[in-house]
Amino acid sequence: MNGDDARDGNGTEGTPTDSELSARLRRLETQIERKRPQAAADPSTRPRTNGSSSLGQAMTLSTEFVAGVIAGGVLGWIVDHVFGTKPWGLIVLLMLGFVAGVYNVMRVSGFSGARPERRDRQEP
Repeated sequence: MNGDDARDGNGTEGTPTDSELSARLRRLETQIERKRPQAAADPSTRPRTNGSSSLGQAMTLSTEFVAGVIAGGVLGWIVDHVFGTKPWGLIVLLMLGFVAGVYNVMRVSGFSGARPERRDRQEP
């Protein structure tokens, strides 16, 4: 590197032009892209396959169960007050509400034979 070498940056002979540098940069970028391993898709941009998130599914399942138990309890309390069967209406209908809640959770999650209707599916 004595100063006359074009690669040391001091000489003006052989200095590449802007268009040559741009072409080299493009070639380098394509070579890097070819050698770079394919990155995994970003979870935030990945399309959802089932239409709802895991948190949404968990909330749906818990809501189905709790709604069955609460409905059974409320109906049992009403039956007890109307017919005067103090603890038995509440006990029986609370148990039925529990069973209904478990059945709804199984139905929504797909563990039973009955599949829920998909609301987001459009008929042709």
